[in-house]
Amino acid sequence: MDNLYQENILDHYKNPRNKREISGADIIERGKNASCGDDLTLYLKFDGEEVTDAGFIGDGCAISTAAASLLTEKIIGMKNHEIKLLTPGDIYDMLGVPISAGRSRCALLAYEALENGIDNLDK
Repeated sequence: MDNLYQENILDHYKNPRNKREISGADIIERGKNASCGDDLTLYLKFDGEEVTDAGFIGDGCAISTAAASLLTEKIIGMKNHEIKLLTPGDIYDMLGVPISAGRSRCALLAYEALENGIDNLDK
């Protein structure tokens, strides 16, 4: 089963979904991992409370890119209050493989950008 998840991570790394800027995005939030150099910008567009489009750009390792790809796929169609219920555990579940402590920041880079963006949207 781990091999299947590893293949999924590699697929999302080599063929990331939603890797693009979104013109007129309601949220544009950058995430940077200074320890390894991963750097991404997350874009979200809303219609009321619902995410109608999500994208990201940037450079990162297989884990951070796959996590951003999987996360943007998941949140399209979600409402603000549903996004707030997401946890780091949800990201780890989407990735489907054990993530070491040293790689956890890579796995959570897009999630942290999402969390910051949603918090700033509420202000």
